[in-house]
Amino acid sequence: MFKFKTPSNKTRKIMSEVALGSDIDYEKSAIDKIKDLTHHEEVKITSSGNNSIFIALSAIEGDIIVPDQGGWHGFKQIAKFLNKNIITLKTDFGLINPKEMDNLEINDNSALIFTSFAGYAAEQDTKSISKYCKNNGITTIEDASAGIGDSKNLLGNGNYSDIILASTGSPKMINVGSGGFISADDDEIFKKSALPQKLSKASQITCSGIDCEIDNVKENLEATINATEYLKKHLTNSLHPDKRGVNVIIPHEDAKDISWNLKQNLTTDKSGFITTCPNYNRVKSKAIAIEVKNLDYGCLKKENLDRIIEELKINNLQ
Repeated sequence: MFKFKTPSNKTRKIMSEVALGSDIDYEKSAIDKIKDLTHHEEVKITSSGNNSIFIALSAIEGDIIVPDQGGWHGFKQIAKFLNKNIITLKTDFGLINPKEMDNLEINDNSALIFTSFAGYAAEQDTKSISKYCKNNGITTIEDASAGIGDSKNLLGNGNYSDIILASTGSPKMINVGSGGFISADDDEIFKKSALPQKLSKASQITCSGIDCEIDNVKENLEATINATEYLKKHLTNSLHPDKRGVNVIIPHEDAKDISWNLKQNLTTDKSGFITTCPNYNRVKSKAIAIEVKNLDYGCLKKENLDRIIEELKINNLQ
């Protein structure tokens, strides 16, 4: 049985101690660490990733551009709630080609919101996205829930993305079980969204968890990317095989039945790590996703990965 990812023992211990009473300002400490990761001057810790999205989108006056797949359904739901005009950007199974925006009618003061990894399977080219958007007056909003702590400093980097936000719920890279954050250099973003910030303030318990979990985020992300790369190397038909990612997506016409078979043999102690597409958050075509990001880091050993590969072979997915 595989183990589903949970906060570390150290994180749980600290959060328990804070719940019993503590004078330590974990919020300030966590904010300082997030600034080091994102290279942004301003950081707010929030009660959830969706609240971070709400804060970011409420500060945008123009259109909200979203990828046609491989994003997060909350992008569209929150933009719709805020009465924003939503523009859908055509992608390559979630991967953004900024030049596709040449074909769109985009108003001034608009923003593109996207995830670090398209469908969790392939890293976005943040450099080219940033260059295009800066040249065209488009604000970039990166949901770095899965990309924060990138050792290559390409994802979750404020030198490329104007706004960076993340969920720190389960099973994200900063895995606390609740909370989130938003960062930017432009303090006008926070001035325009003062009310939603007040409504989404995180507790010291959540802040203490973020402060602790963030210490290992670089190492944990690297382990997840390496495990995903290992699986991709043993497959011939995964999407975006040459891109870094934190899951593996395998197109198949019988995705529903095969996913059911895999779930019977690749079990976890809690939630599973096999998902089925079509799914906007992954790809909008029939496929199976192996959610490596959901697994405890102790499970990312060669023998466990080989077991996943063997099950994929049995189901003719290799």
